[in-house]
Amino acid sequence: MMNEEVINAITSEIDGAFSSEKAVDIGMLTIKSANQTVEDASHRPDPEQLYLELWYEGEVCCLFADSNLGKSIFAVQMADEIARTRNVLYVDCELSDKQFQLRYHSSEDGAKHIFPEGLFRAEVNPYAIGADGYEEAIIHDIEAAAQKLNCYIIIIDNLTYLCNSADKGVDAGVFMMKLMALNKKRNLSLLLIAHTPKRDLSSPITQNHLAGSKKLYNFFDSVFAIGMSAKVSSLRYVKQVKVRAGAFRYDANNVLVYEVDKVNGFLKFNFREFATEEEHLRHRQTIEVNETEMKVLQLNKEGLSLRKIADETGISKSTVGNILKKHKDQVSNVHAETKEDGQLDSGQKGKRSNYEDDDPTLL
Repeated sequence: MMNEEVINAITSEIDGAFSSEKAVDIGMLTIKSANQTVEDASHRPDPEQLYLELWYEGEVCCLFADSNLGKSIFAVQMADEIARTRNVLYVDCELSDKQFQLRYHSSEDGAKHIFPEGLFRAEVNPYAIGADGYEEAIIHDIEAAAQKLNCYIIIIDNLTYLCNSADKGVDAGVFMMKLMALNKKRNLSLLLIAHTPKRDLSSPITQNHLAGSKKLYNFFDSVFAIGMSAKVSSLRYVKQVKVRAGAFRYDANNVLVYEVDKVNGFLKFNFREFATEEEHLRHRQTIEVNETEMKVLQLNKEGLSLRKIADETGISKSTVGNILKKHKDQVSNVHAETKEDGQLDSGQKGKRSNYEDDDPTLL
């Protein structure tokens, strides 16, 4: 009977709230009609871009990349630009103060980059770390620092340092919910930097390259990544992987291409162009040829048989055959061009005949 009374009371409360277009709280849930949700949200300003279309106000965003591709360099560059109009807290769990200084100071001419006054950098004090409740404590301290500095934009470098169990679904999920609670409570914009396992440069960047639990990906409002160009090793490209507030402007068909360089003491990503991701991937059909293989291909081009190529190179006849099969497209093209040109002399024709007798399927 008591249960029916409770249910009736809740139902009455909800009906009354909806009839007066007010929200009602039931435990952890806040409920409104869909129309009231739209109406209430329409009175608040739309979120602004913080950095290009990669990160918007109020979002929990993630930047990920492989090691040594410049995640921190790009994140500091973002912080530097944003801090020209609003305060930014950069929680640096990667570099010491000396390492940070060396990145933004030129030893050659003494040039030193001057950051905006609104950019604050925080390090974790190793002597203040406790064994228990570390994750809760650091989230609490980040919140306190943001309040004291009047910062609503926070960059955390990196996620693994804050969440030691980022690779475990349940633990990672709980940690992200705590961060999201902080995001909602203080109306913060959060950017978390994460790692990715070693990636095959022939594969496009996807959500599956985000290191740790795949559940993490679902918590982020937006995600973008940095990839290394297989075209030129000094180039990097930035690609959007997930978007909620804006549009996929920098998808696989329009990635941002940069070159990392130090200008006036400022180590940064210098924009070069827009391009497709495909242009900067290693093509699977491109085969790296070592010296022995090059020798085999050259002798084959000259018309030597498998047996004679084996004698010349000091490898077995079967190995020669395997190399020619590996490069069969190149071998076929050579034979087609030679046949078309009609430049075989009688000796070469004889050699080609020997080759065909060895293994005609390789032609």
